[in-house]
Amino acid sequence: MDAREKILDAATTLLAGAPVADVSTRAVCEAAGVGAPMLYRLFGDKAGLLAAVVDRGFEEYLNSKRQARPSADPVADLRAGWDNHLRFALEHPHHYRLMYSPELTVPPAAVEEAHALLGAILERCAVAGRLTVPPALATQMIMSANVGAALSILTRPEQYPDPAFSERLRDAVLDAVTCPADGGNVPGAEPDHAVPVAAATLAARLRAERTPVFTTAESALLEQWLDKLGKSGRSAGGGGGEGERERQRGRG
Repeated sequence: MDAREKILDAATTLLAGAPVADVSTRAVCEAAGVGAPMLYRLFGDKAGLLAAVVDRGFEEYLNSKRQARPSADPVADLRAGWDNHLRFALEHPHHYRLMYSPELTVPPAAVEEAHALLGAILERCAVAGRLTVPPALATQMIMSANVGAALSILTRPEQYPDPAFSERLRDAVLDAVTCPADGGNVPGAEPDHAVPVAAATLAARLRAERTPVFTTAESALLEQWLDKLGKSGRSAGGGGGEGERERQRGRG
């Protein structure tokens, strides 16, 4: 076993027994039987070491997501992805808390890859006409809620004792960003939600199948317009966006 693996093994073992998601470099060096210069040469600093520990711990989880075969229903894949994310967090609490610790100044590569894998499923939802907001926004909404649920359960179990809490939050968030396969009404949405749904769908299909009709600059401009339309029906206040507010002021 080389020095890098010895250090990662030692840090992982110490992390599993630590009361908080942190370990000291001195303890890691002593456990691995290496000097501090070796640790800093391989990982740069403590933040680099902890980021490497997180990436190593998440490799099995991310590999399962990479190899997962998409089903015919991308929204069902979103639900399964949420549940798998939470399951991993509960089975690996130390790695998970460290991954999202504000003290981890070096972002683990696992965070970016998990974000990208979720974004890929949401692109499929958009292509299928199932998304009511642009994929990038939906990715932010779902990931932040999923991570928030996992951290809440891990750090405040006495306040979140109901195992169904995560499922209820999952369904609420997915209902907010997706629409039924039959094109029916979106619960709680404005009557004209068809415009942002169509915009998100068209933008995703153009990304999936680049058309020779437009130049690169034209495609970028069209995607920008479609993204703006995709966000128009879901403003922070839940209304129909700036255009709807202007219409309301005009009627007043």
